[in-house]
Amino acid sequence: MLRTVLTRTFPRIVSPVARQFSAAAIPAPNGQPDVHFNKLFINNEWQDAISRKTFPTINPSTGEVICQVAEGEKADVDKAVKAAKDAFKMGSPWRRMDASHRGLLLSRLADCIERDAAYLAELETLDNGKPYAVSYCVDVPMVVKCLRYYAGWADKWEGKTIPIDGDYFCYTRHEPIGVCGQIIPWNFPLLMQAWKLGPALATGNTVVMKVAEQTPLTALYVANLIKEVGFPAGVVNIIPGMGPTAGAAIASHMDVDKVAFTGSTEVGHLIQQAAGASNLKKVTLELGGKSPNIILSDANMEEAVEQAHFALFFNQGQCCCAGSRTYVQDSVYDEFMERSVERAKARVVGNPFNLSTEQGPQVDEEQFQKILGYISTGKREGAKLMCGGGVAADRGYFIQPTIFGDVQDNMTIAREEIFGPVMQILKFKDLEEALERANDSKYGLAAGVFTRDIEKAHYLTNGLRAGTVWVNCYDVFGAQAPFGGYKASGNGRELGEYGLNNYTEVKAVTIKVPQKNS
Repeated sequence: MLRTVLTRTFPRIVSPVARQFSAAAIPAPNGQPDVHFNKLFINNEWQDAISRKTFPTINPSTGEVICQVAEGEKADVDKAVKAAKDAFKMGSPWRRMDASHRGLLLSRLADCIERDAAYLAELETLDNGKPYAVSYCVDVPMVVKCLRYYAGWADKWEGKTIPIDGDYFCYTRHEPIGVCGQIIPWNFPLLMQAWKLGPALATGNTVVMKVAEQTPLTALYVANLIKEVGFPAGVVNIIPGMGPTAGAAIASHMDVDKVAFTGSTEVGHLIQQAAGASNLKKVTLELGGKSPNIILSDANMEEAVEQAHFALFFNQGQCCCAGSRTYVQDSVYDEFMERSVERAKARVVGNPFNLSTEQGPQVDEEQFQKILGYISTGKREGAKLMCGGGVAADRGYFIQPTIFGDVQDNMTIAREEIFGPVMQILKFKDLEEALERANDSKYGLAAGVFTRDIEKAHYLTNGLRAGTVWVNCYDVFGAQAPFGGYKASGNGRELGEYGLNNYTEVKAVTIKVPQKNS
């Protein structure tokens, strides 16, 4: 049973990550993990907010409060930045540490996360709502892989020697930028923390991280592991808090040298403006998307339906790169629609701690109401509701898997990021039309293509304006491959070797070489 659930829930990761798991390999969850850490983590110490403020973090399955969490604000950010700045000073333990030892610390952190995988997966599911099977079999293993990948880079990020004209020796150094402000979202709390920490720490930076107020608990537990494995004080500081206060303080801080943000395009504008208005800090942004998923008539229909379902509904539809505009060629549109509706109706929605559950709740009341609002808008604008469209439980933030047909490109649900389990299926005639319509969006994060024809695949992948294009698959991620967007989906890349570029300065050094007198 569980193997079937794994295959249906995240088919693109069944090999190699999830395939190693069986029913016996997944520890049974109790659904009520203890919360050990709920304060600010600054300079390797647990601290109350200076204001003594707290905020509730909510269990989205029930709407009930899990616990109160310290609410960091500007004064707390100032304190954390000072700790990070001190830790980055020349001669500090962190700056004097061998690059290979930085890698060793990252490896040890990965080991501790792997050791505590069951607890972290439970805590993630409690705070975020994603199915425990996904937390344990996908998110935590990908965190471990990401940290180990960047651990390997720590002593391999090399400069070059350059043969410039004249009697000179010229070389480059790749140096850490300094204090890095990092602001992560709530949809993949553990994974986004690893995506940010891995390259920043491998290259020798220090970090002040603002975690999402909806899902602070796993990031705070990882902070304790950071201290356990021996990172020096001040190297990593974790601030739970609100975007307009703590997040804004990081973006505008004069002693923060670089800011990395993952979240909405609207907030991305604010981050970039704040960076420009302060000290012109470097900025990388991984923002929203409205990614096209193009199904050609020659595609393997069974595989295309399952993968398109996964592309949209995975993680409750709360993926920035979700395949949320499904373009289907007219000759197979009806068959694809029929099969997709059947698959959506069979999707298991419910208690995320039940191993058979494919879809848990949306993260909070705000997202829940926003998605229901988009469903109402879709009906009002003339899209045909094929299934779902309502609330899926009498408590918590559960929404039925929803599919709209007869969707037109100018409809709100086809233009704006819904970030929920709402699939829009659109009809097209030929490749040129599909390409033109797919690119007619302010976003450019990802895209998918399903076809048996390699020439058509190359034509579309070359023409699609997106940072990632998947062919006959979707949401395939590896720590080795870069991820990021075109246009309003952001700038810069995360993961892979490309992700290291965002966290280093390149210094050219030129030395006069004396010549013997003739």
